[in-house]
Amino acid sequence: MYAKVYQYRFASIDEAKVAASYCSENLGAKIAEYRIQSLNITIGKEGDLSILMKFEDINTLKKYEGFAEAFIKQLKNTFAFKENQYAGVFVYNYEGEASSKEIKV
Repeated sequence: MYAKVYQYRFASIDEAKVAASYCSENLGAKIAEYRIQSLNITIGKEGDLSILMKFEDINTLKKYEGFAEAFIKQLKNTFAFKENQYAGVFVYNYEGEASSKEIKV
């Protein structure tokens, strides 16, 4: 499993909220096209915005990175922020199953 991580710091939480909405809409629309396994977008109280994306293999990650360049350029033209991003390999990942074990009749 491969990951792409973006970390942005905006001037305020309000700006981070607007950017999160923009990122959710644009990245969410690309889930099937780029075979994104998982997409998590979080906002911190100091105006931080974090995006964590999971990909099954390196080829799908590289395919996404081609789209990402244009996406990030558009983001930079729209918002002022500090940026950190990297691609990596999951060393340890745990996610509980999101289903209910309870059956109601």
